Amino acid sequence: MHGLKLGTRGSPLALAQARKVAAAIEAAQRWPEGFVELVALTTTGDKVQDRPLSELGGKGLWTKELDKALIAGELSFCVHSMKDVESVRPREIHIAAVRPRGDVRDRIIGADSIEQLKQGAVVGTSSKRRAAQLLRLRPDLKIVPIRGNVETRLKKVESGEIDATLLAAAGLKRLDIDAGTSIPTETLLPAPGQAVIGMECRTNDTETQSVLTTGNNQITYWCVMAERAFTRALGATCASPVAAFCVLEDGDLRMRAQLFSEDGSEMVEERALFDCGDNTTPEDLAREMLAKAPESIRRLFSAP
Repeated sequence: MHGLKLGTRGSPLALAQARKVAAAIEAAQRWPEGFVELVALTTTGDKVQDRPLSELGGKGLWTKELDKALIAGELSFCVHSMKDVESVRPREIHIAAVRPRGDVRDRIIGADSIEQLKQGAVVGTSSKRRAAQLLRLRPDLKIVPIRGNVETRLKKVESGEIDATLLAAAGLKRLDIDAGTSIPTETLLPAPGQAVIGMECRTNDTETQSVLTTGNNQITYWCVMAERAFTRALGATCASPVAAFCVLEDGDLRMRAQLFSEDGSEMVEERALFDCGDNTTPEDLAREMLAKAPESIRRLFSAP
């Protein structure tokens, strides 16, 4: 087999994640270091930093350049943060494997807790989920959009441009950055796919698929596929405030999910218990939650 070309975004976090995947595959296959070659592409999401994703076209901004290169055969496979991957993928592309899930919690930077933020604090986040969750807990907060890589966001807090921000604990750890305080999932439920690194290849490339599956964590795969089935059935986009977290407990998958209005004043929350590999129950859960949700929530989703 010839060396593999691994496509990734060029941000420091994306490159750190891609290097971990490359090293894991080389070790599993007993290939020499460098057999998996990193190919960094700059995506539209990386180029345009001054507007929210929802205004630019959503999560596809992180993937479309990589998708195009993968389908064209210029890349063997791609590595993504699964929370940045649209729930509906091109049929030519297959999610072949995921790495073991990292720390799913969000970390608050600029205060020791949400409660300790000063009255009317300015919190920077472009995540509709985080904004709604924060406003539900602290309606006095002022939420402002913020884009850029992890270092850029940290600097905005350090400089006093904003009082605080929220970042994924898993991303900070992968960059070896010790900053902020983790918030329990009971307080802030994570985004679907949070803390999961996924590997995609062409659907018809069975040789690469078989290589990637050697690095697959099956439990994480079941959980993230259930979360993706849930968001797909909702018709969720990056403009939809949705949180969902699935775990394996006593041989079953347990999912907790929340849908919010933009200002966090209204929320629908449900839980479900189902078998590993069952993506129908999460889909049913999504439809049930939308059916009982007020218009302020329903209008943020485009379920069929």
